[in-house]
Amino acid sequence: MFIRLSNSSDKPIYEQITQQIKQTILSGKLTAGEPLPSIRALAKDLKISVMTTKRAYADLERDGFIETVAGKGSFVAQRNQDFLREELIRQVEEHLQKAVTLAKTAGLPSKEVQELLSLLLEEDV
Repeated sequence: MFIRLSNSSDKPIYEQITQQIKQTILSGKLTAGEPLPSIRALAKDLKISVMTTKRAYADLERDGFIETVAGKGSFVAQRNQDFLREELIRQVEEHLQKAVTLAKTAGLPSKEVQELLSLLLEEDV
């Protein structure tokens, strides 16, 4: 598993790890039942504190993305498609809210923002 950490990011390291593992699971690159590196192994690979990776794994478990089995390790949790879709929709809403804030700051009219979104959606098809 490849995780890229940025010291210049405004997000704490544990959040960067959490976000990247979530994205890997949501994209289907990690599937249900697949093992994750141990907390210690990931900390060693990333050259960070074990406490940092422990916090990331705890957050992932709290959010239902992974399951930890004592003595066996952490695994990608069994997820239903509705939950995955809901998480993706939540992320889209978060990004769109940032875009709306930027558009308002730039003074773009609503119609222009909608046209821009339509154009971007058409390019992906």
